[in-house]
Amino acid sequence: MARLALVTGGMGGLGEAICIKMAALGYNVVTTHSPGKPNVGEWLSEMERQGYNFLAYPCNVADYDSAQACVAQVTREAGPIDVLVNNAGITRDMTFKKMDKASWDEVIRTNLDSVFNMTKPVCDGMVERGWGRIINIASVNGQKGAFGQTNYSAAKAGMHGFTKALALEVARKGVTVNTISPGYIGTKMVMAIPREVLDTKIIPQIPMGRLGKPEEVAGLVAYLASDEAAFVTGANIAINGGQHMY
Repeated sequence: MARLALVTGGMGGLGEAICIKMAALGYNVVTTHSPGKPNVGEWLSEMERQGYNFLAYPCNVADYDSAQACVAQVTREAGPIDVLVNNAGITRDMTFKKMDKASWDEVIRTNLDSVFNMTKPVCDGMVERGWGRIINIASVNGQKGAFGQTNYSAAKAGMHGFTKALALEVARKGVTVNTISPGYIGTKMVMAIPREVLDTKIIPQIPMGRLGKPEEVAGLVAYLASDEAAFVTGANIAINGGQHMY
């Protein structure tokens, strides 16, 4: 029986690549989207035209009750969740001097609280079944910091602290918990950065001299979700073209 993978924020550039990769490997794939998000039906139809039959559920991952209700509905309608990819995230970039409490809270709730909110209702079931994969998508900036991203960097660093602690608790239960920390990936969000900034400020920091591809990150997610990765847990795997090595 095919395993079920839930990818939060799966309609974005990176999330979509993860959904496609997992489906291509035979997983049943479910994604979440923000309540009220437009064009969900169009996205599902386009994916279906490409041969992928995804299910999409509205969920405010920053809200505990919404996450609980979403997971309950997914479990009821699609089955128990075997692989959880905590991918949803936002940015509200500005210097700390200019940052207001709302911008701090929004990023922490969406990028860090969401990891607790989504993992809490699925982890016990994974432990009971003796198999599970929890994969948290952090960022290179959670390790090295980034100008104008005290909120984002704090949230992404916090994700890996969560990963390590939970990995210890469930290591003997057949459940692995890992972090992936991408560098600059050629998603719509990154490609919206002015070309001059990309060419003069960002790409010169990357030894490989290019942006990463969403498919490259998706391939790493697929590996960590596999049986072959059963001995990998509590890890933070960098995929940043050599931009930051630690």
